[in-house]
Amino acid sequence: MASAEHTPLVVVAGATGTGKSELSLAIAERIRMGGGSAEIVNADAMQLYRGMDIGTAKLAEEDRRGIPHHMFDVLDVTEEASVARYQHEVRTLIGDIAARGAVPIMVGGSGLYISSVLFDFRFPGTDPSVRAALEQKLAEQGPGMLFQQLKQRDPAAAASIGPHNARRIVRALEVIEITGEPFGAGLPEDAPWWPRTSIIALQAPRDELVSRLDARVERMWDAGLLGEVEQLMALGLEQGVTARRAIGYAQAIDQIRGELSQAEAIESTRALTRKYARRQVGWFRRYRTAIWLDYNSASLVDDAVSAALNPAAQAHGLAADRMSAAEYQAAANYP
Repeated sequence: MASAEHTPLVVVAGATGTGKSELSLAIAERIRMGGGSAEIVNADAMQLYRGMDIGTAKLAEEDRRGIPHHMFDVLDVTEEASVARYQHEVRTLIGDIAARGAVPIMVGGSGLYISSVLFDFRFPGTDPSVRAALEQKLAEQGPGMLFQQLKQRDPAAAASIGPHNARRIVRALEVIEITGEPFGAGLPEDAPWWPRTSIIALQAPRDELVSRLDARVERMWDAGLLGEVEQLMALGLEQGVTARRAIGYAQAIDQIRGELSQAEAIESTRALTRKYARRQVGWFRRYRTAIWLDYNSASLVDDAVSAALNPAAQAHGLAADRMSAAEYQAAANYP
């Protein structure tokens, strides 16, 4: 961690469709022009998956401008994404980047993944026997009975999760069974993990963002999303716990199965993308030390570089961004 005292961690966050990838490249190039180096770390959960390119707007290798990119294409579509695994791997990676004398730039819109790296976020382990017993109860009794158990054992967790998210209900009961503590007991404490952290968040007027998102969904289909999904289905996409639920991919699967028309699949994807963008904005607004910049500003790159590399702007006081356990539970997709 010696390098952490001298190397900033730059986070580029914001809603989907606001140009985060492009800005991260621009910041890295400015650092390179100044005689330094930078490396980009993915913080988009769905860009972890090999082959999920069109629907995630993943930058192609030839568009990365020679800047090292990490945590892209590290999972098969049959693997389950884990925030705990991501936290461990990315913290190690950021330390390695800093040790090389480069600036790590973490970029993406998956708020929980970003928060797991920034804050003292501890994840309880899993117990296959406990999980299996709970999943058997789920199959036999449905989520309603398990939700009632969760209400009795951890009312706050039950209130934030709700009665319909079976996966998170099972996970919450598993954690309670393993630890003997409430589900939120391992959530963040005050201490930031990386001493020098700058959070840059991109924003766009709502009408402009909606228009951009709708056009982006149309481009996904025009660019061949259905063909990409058909290839991934041959690799087991439909069996993937996480990947098959990705916005756009789930709708494309339904279209291929004949359960949705193309127009219905596109409209459903648009609606879900808009909803997801609202959740992203809500999540990142909790980062009180974030510096919000207009995605279309003529001075965007200059302002972002200034915010990223100005020690006075870096959040030694990330404790101000601490979320409550209830806030994390309300949004978290636990491993």
